[in-house]
Amino acid sequence: MEFWFTERQTEHLGITLRVRESLLVEQTPFQHLAVLDTYQYGRMLVLDGAIQTTEADEFVYHEMITHVPMTVHPKPKEVLVIGGGDGGTVREILKHPDLKHVRLVEVDDRVVAAARRFLPTLSQALDDPRVEVMITDGAEHVRAMRGVYDVIIVDSTDPVGPAVKLFQQDFYQAVHEALTAEGVFVTQSKSPYLDRKLIREVLGIVRSLFPVALPYTAAVPTYPSGLWSFVLGSKVNHPVKFDEGRAEKLKTRFYSPEVHRAAFVLPREIRGDLLPTE
Repeated sequence: MEFWFTERQTEHLGITLRVRESLLVEQTPFQHLAVLDTYQYGRMLVLDGAIQTTEADEFVYHEMITHVPMTVHPKPKEVLVIGGGDGGTVREILKHPDLKHVRLVEVDDRVVAAARRFLPTLSQALDDPRVEVMITDGAEHVRAMRGVYDVIIVDSTDPVGPAVKLFQQDFYQAVHEALTAEGVFVTQSKSPYLDRKLIREVLGIVRSLFPVALPYTAAVPTYPSGLWSFVLGSKVNHPVKFDEGRAEKLKTRFYSPEVHRAAFVLPREIRGDLLPTE
C-alpha cells in the first residue's frame, strides 16, 4: 500500500508527496505536528497540515530569509529569530563573522524537540554557544525589548493559530522599537501568486514604520505556488546596497550576491500590484 501526504494549499490546489515512513505525529498545545520521511524531498516537518521545511529544499528558504537582512546590516552582532524552531535560520546566521549572540524565541517546544530528533542538519546549530533558545511567545518577548537587536528575523508559520499576532500592526511596531539604530527586519510573507492581499497589507504596515521597505522573492519548490516572498524593513540601509564582500564569502547553496540583487527584481505584474507607485 502506498502512503501519500497532501497539503491543501488553497480550496482548489494542493501538493502531494509519497511518504516512505511516518516518523512522528502528535498534537502539541499549539498545533498538530508531524515529521514524515518522503521519497522526493526527504524528511519533512508539517504543522497543521502545512509543509514547513524539507531536507531537500530547506536551504533555499533559510538562506534567503537570513543572508539578505544579515548582509544589509553593516555589522550584525545581536540577532533575534522569532519562530524557526527547526534551527535552519539559526544555522545560517552563525555563518556571519561578526555575530556575538542569536536568540531563538519559539512558542512550541515540541517543534524544537522534533527537529533535534529528526532534522539534525538543521537543528545542530542550536547547540552552538552563541545560541540562546527561549520557549516563549515571540510577540510578547519583542514588546519587552528596546534597541537591542541589529537584525530581527520572523521565521513564522502561516498567519493562523499562534502566528496570527506576528502579522499585525502592533507587532511590527514592537519590532521597530526592539531594533538598534541601523536595524534590519525581515518576515516571510507567503506566495505572491496566492497571497498577494496579505503581502500588500504587511508591506503597507512595514512601510509606515521603516524608511526602507521592500518585498523580495525566492523559489522554494515545496511552498505554495513554488515562489515565496519576504518583506524587509530597514531603518537606514537599502537592501540592494549590501556587503557584497561578506556575501561572496558565505558558504551557501542558493544565496549569492547576484541572487541577492535579483531577488528584489519582481515580475512586472507582481511589481505593479505590490509597488504601483514605483
